[in-house]
Amino acid sequence: MSIFLFCILLLVNLVIGIFLGISGIAGFLLPLIYVGFLNMPVHESLALSFLAFAVSGALGAYSYWKMNHMDLKLAILLSIGSLPGAFLGVQINVLTSDFLVKLFLYLFVLLAGLSILIRKDKDEAEQKRSSLLNSHLFVTLLGFLTAVICALTGAGGPILLVPLLASLGVHIRVAVGVSLLNSVIIALPSMAGYFSRANMDSLSLLIVASLVGTVIGILTGTRMADKVPIPKLKLLIASLTIVSSVYMLVTLVMGA
Repeated sequence: MSIFLFCILLLVNLVIGIFLGISGIAGFLLPLIYVGFLNMPVHESLALSFLAFAVSGALGAYSYWKMNHMDLKLAILLSIGSLPGAFLGVQINVLTSDFLVKLFLYLFVLLAGLSILIRKDKDEAEQKRSSLLNSHLFVTLLGFLTAVICALTGAGGPILLVPLLASLGVHIRVAVGVSLLNSVIIALPSMAGYFSRANMDSLSLLIVASLVGTVIGILTGTRMADKVPIPKLKLLIASLTIVSSVYMLVTLVMGA
């Protein structure tokens, strides 16, 4: 492994960790960069990506909890569905082609981002949560389905959950906090599954680069999160979601 690759991974995880700390979104860029730009094997790329998601999710969720931006009941219900969903997603990845699933993912993310962009801004006191969030079955099923898709594609949980929860009336900062915590539950079985199929001899130093960059990035990003105004945070999340989903759709179709 070259020093260049080590430094690139360190920098990539640092930058994306900052965005994860601020918005909960951007983790999906890791597998794209690893596979598309660095030409790393898919299983190694997904293993390193979910390692970063687990670390960033744990650190980020703790920081959001300290800032009172956490709904533990919602996070637990989502996680009950996410654990088996992540196991299933890894198995689907190993057993079948994921073109159609990726197509569904990118369209789904695009619609979720648009829903935030066109949603009327209201004072947080006026913002009402959807009655669907009162259904334990709905929330658990939501956790299951998002985990399947995220574990299958390596997209990272927040890119789905943050816009979805925000569109259901969850405070945007709480949506980020809950999604970061849920991403840990998705990452653990996914990480175990992909590391078991990866070449560990080539990953030792890359794991160090990933961990160091992610830890510094997420701690920096969460400290910046409360300094970003709510409207700008919503615009940032919606823009990242829409631009990335359109880019991934074009890339997917062009590569088909």
